[in-house]
Amino acid sequence: MTFHSLNYLIFLPAVLALYWALSRRGQNVLLVAASYIFYGWEHPWFLLPLWGSTLVDFGCALGMERFPLRRRLLLVTSIVVSVALLGTFKYAGFVLENVNVLLTDFGSDPLRVVFQLVLPAGLSFYTFQSIGYVVDVYVGRVRAERNLLDYALYVSFFPQLVAGPIERAGHMLPQYHSNRVFDPVGWRAGLTLMLWGFFKKIVIADNAAPIVNKVFALTHPSFPVIWAGVFGFAVQIYADFSGYTDIARGTARLLGIELMHNFNHPYIATSPADFWRRWHISLSSWLRDFIYIPLGGNRGGPARASFHLIATFAITGLWHGASWNYVLWGLYWGFLILVQRFLGWLGVTKWFPWIAKVAMTFGVTCVSWLLFRERNLGKLLHDFSQSPFATATGQWWVGAYLITLVFIYAAPLIIHLVATSDFARRRFAITWPNLGLLGEAGVAALLLLGIVLARSITTSDFIYFQF
Repeated sequence: MTFHSLNYLIFLPAVLALYWALSRRGQNVLLVAASYIFYGWEHPWFLLPLWGSTLVDFGCALGMERFPLRRRLLLVTSIVVSVALLGTFKYAGFVLENVNVLLTDFGSDPLRVVFQLVLPAGLSFYTFQSIGYVVDVYVGRVRAERNLLDYALYVSFFPQLVAGPIERAGHMLPQYHSNRVFDPVGWRAGLTLMLWGFFKKIVIADNAAPIVNKVFALTHPSFPVIWAGVFGFAVQIYADFSGYTDIARGTARLLGIELMHNFNHPYIATSPADFWRRWHISLSSWLRDFIYIPLGGNRGGPARASFHLIATFAITGLWHGASWNYVLWGLYWGFLILVQRFLGWLGVTKWFPWIAKVAMTFGVTCVSWLLFRERNLGKLLHDFSQSPFATATGQWWVGAYLITLVFIYAAPLIIHLVATSDFARRRFAITWPNLGLLGEAGVAALLLLGIVLARSITTSDFIYFQF
């Protein structure tokens, strides 16, 4: 089941009607059942790896506290099972494909093995969330959960199961242990947040998608057309992914539960590192806490710190997909942050004005989106080899036309950015609580009107469902 399906529009009100008539324990039982229905609606077998991961990690974490001498063994067991799930469903085919390429290059016959499994939606998200929980128990940041039902809810909570945010046990489990109180203000904010998320997805992302798809389907696109498509993808992926997060957070608020912020205006970042403090915050903070710092972080001198950074971003790329373009994408970001650190050490960047930093960061971000979107490495080389100086005038007009279309679709994002900026808060005291009931109703009505009038004719799955 997906957020933007008719099934969800029936499913959610039914869950809410039952939910607020139950006690806390009954609410948790309902949420677990609803989460399993939501997740297994189209592919019931998706529940099998979810259940397996839940039982293994629940047992391993509990065992760490009951059998302290076996803590390390239980930690390794939990992580191995999670990595094995990812490896089997996500990476086995990729590894086999590359082994066959090597065998062919060395004159040997390729392995006659076909390994193609459907990747369960959200597998990368809930395995990382589960690993984070077990590690937190191991190092003593949280106590092991004694109640299997509450832990199952932590892993499977349907608003964030398929595409995050990747939550922490210390944030979510206390909410599941507490009584939830119906809050009309929270409901209004949640509904408006959901509408904003649907607007981003259906009006912005899905309208930009045909432009992007047509550009990337071209065999030999020119320089301006390529980069118009990349700009379109930058708008599409942000509206698509942050839209999903807004719907997830809004849905959770209707249930009296608060999910973390996953985005903070990433396209006004002033450096590559700042971008990752603003983009997919739950993943970047997870990688920092559970990969980068355990590897050694900034300790051990510049060379070792650089290795830790590059290794972390290589894992970031692989987490997104079993394809070399994602690995290159991750390595590219690691390299950018190394360059940023070097320039910062030289004291170069401190003289740049804010707008220049934002423009340069957005530029290198767009380059990263080309690496992210184009899986064919040969076509990727072609795209990067195009020169702006060997382009017919007509192609520049085509590129300008495409960028203008994307800007029209992106206008609401720009308005939202300005309205929620620190300047607007200071100068005009524009904050959500200050809008009042009529202001909130007006915003909601505008969003709903926009969805009805400007929605895309065709819709697609959320981009991050594939990860």
